[in-house]
Amino acid sequence: MGKIAIRCIALSLTACLFACQDEAPHADAAGLSAAQTPAAPADPAFAQAQQAWRDQRRENLLKPDGWTSLIGLHWIEPGPHYFGSAADNGIRLAMGPGHFGMLDLRPGGKIRFVPERGVALTVDDQPLKGAVALVSDAEAGEGAGPSRLGFDDGKGLATVIKRGDRYALRVKHADAPTRTGFAGLQYWPADPSWKIEGKFVPHPPGKTIEIADIIGTLNAVPNPGAVEFQRDGRTYRLEALDEGEEELFLVFADRTNGHDSYGAGRFLYAPKPDAQNRVVLDFNRSYNPPCAFTPFATCPLPPPENRLDLAVLSGEKAYAKSAHR
Repeated sequence: MGKIAIRCIALSLTACLFACQDEAPHADAAGLSAAQTPAAPADPAFAQAQQAWRDQRRENLLKPDGWTSLIGLHWIEPGPHYFGSAADNGIRLAMGPGHFGMLDLRPGGKIRFVPERGVALTVDDQPLKGAVALVSDAEAGEGAGPSRLGFDDGKGLATVIKRGDRYALRVKHADAPTRTGFAGLQYWPADPSWKIEGKFVPHPPGKTIEIADIIGTLNAVPNPGAVEFQRDGRTYRLEALDEGEEELFLVFADRTNGHDSYGAGRFLYAPKPDAQNRVVLDFNRSYNPPCAFTPFATCPLPPPENRLDLAVLSGEKAYAKSAHR
């Protein structure tokens, strides 16, 4: 299948996702009181653990290089490009020095950076003194990240990411308006009934599932199995993704999307199954993707298999300042 056709499929999936969200009924208390399990009283230890998780979630978002600091996503075409915040650059950044230097994307994804004379920059926290090869997130070794180009006395950070067959300059800054003007997070009340033990149903080794992202790229992601769980007498199923860590990653949509929760779905991590294939899904810890806070992220979208005909009245609600899809 050609790249154009694949891109069209991904974009069609995205459009379908949002169309379905707009059709979902409003998940208010009046419409769901008869169908939803009433909230169970939370014991102090459970409530304390949930609050600690929420505090850590907020802290991670507001780190100087956290998701709220993202100020730009600039696609890099093959060849040399000057970049910086000045208007005469081929790639213009929202913040930072007027002229960084020249970025050169060469065949095979090799990226060379030649800094502007006199500009104070670092690479991987070391002073930059001359031309350097920048490593993207796709080319970084296991356990290592992409090259980190620092500026503005450490407040700014630029890295190269690869999405599909394209490269982009991702730029963060501690003074980003989305960080300095952060509006806070809202949650449904912590509810032990939304901490559900499910059953892991393994897939054949090596199985993948195609996941579309918000920029229209399709990616084949390892799909080790699905998690089946019950709520209000019905059985639901979520396909799980494997990112190479000790947890399963679930990207799901539900009947609250576009109303009380973020329109493009939510994320949830769960421990990998035990010897009896049991998996605990704590929906109290479901949370918004980075795209809820910035238009410059490249978030994965829920696959069609993970659209739940269920209002998950648990976890993180829609971000108050989210004005983009």
